[in-house]
Amino acid sequence: MNKKNFCNYISSLCIKSILYELAASPKPGLVDRYNPGAHDDMDVFTFLGSASVLPPYFQECTRAGLDFQGDDYRKLMEGLRPIGIEAENLMFQATSGINTHKGAIFSLGIIASAVGSLYGKNHDSYFKTDKIIKRVKEMTEGISKELKNIDNNKDLTYGESLYLKYGVKGIRGEVESGFETVINHSLPVLKDLIKADEYSINDILLHTLLHLIAHTEDSNILGRHNMGVLNYSQARAKKALDLGGYLTEEGKKEVGQMDRDFIENNISPGGAADLLGVTIFLFYLENGKRVCRAVLK
Repeated sequence: MNKKNFCNYISSLCIKSILYELAASPKPGLVDRYNPGAHDDMDVFTFLGSASVLPPYFQECTRAGLDFQGDDYRKLMEGLRPIGIEAENLMFQATSGINTHKGAIFSLGIIASAVGSLYGKNHDSYFKTDKIIKRVKEMTEGISKELKNIDNNKDLTYGESLYLKYGVKGIRGEVESGFETVINHSLPVLKDLIKADEYSINDILLHTLLHLIAHTEDSNILGRHNMGVLNYSQARAKKALDLGGYLTEEGKKEVGQMDRDFIENNISPGGAADLLGVTIFLFYLENGKRVCRAVLK
């Protein structure tokens, strides 16, 4: 396919991943089709409005990868920064200042650009996850070092504040590691469950999300609360998984109780939700249209 069609294709997979993550319900403490979770300033329509303005951004990220020349992929990452800032501004315009997709803009934009750079060299239609992750690591090498050189006198970003308080690198560390949490925990689960072809896509995504909540150093939870609440949230997810996760009736009841408890206690595992979108995107990049029937059951 030509460059324009390829950029459109990758952008469509980004949006599909965002929308699938949003649609999975019930997600404990998160915005979904059933309720706004532990949020009083957004709902499912806020997310839909935000997602609707992002396709050109993901196209541009992909095109940046396609057009990149050279072997120092850190420079490709540098070129994405102004594109990402523009996308965040569009998001805030669409949501009247509410942060719905900042994590997805960052993570999926980097992956889209990495895929663009890979396609520019071999024109594959499907992308092995290990090759994507290798390119992501090349692009983001040293990105978390920015946290170690924080000027305490300047206005700190959300991530910088959490690093100073807890030593958690957040999404910077996750991306620099090549999405280690996704590779080790959620992507294998998603692959196995889709291959089994025994469950609905909704149940598969919720079960995958539980694995992410259980293992993610969720900066969204830390920003609202503290390390104790993060540990509690991880323990609740592990308890649900011990009961079969979202693949058993007992596990589903536990997830429902988690949702009520998280809402009551203002717990929103937004970092895990962002990584669910990454998980879905990586799966589709590797499998493309070959899996449509399996996930539309």
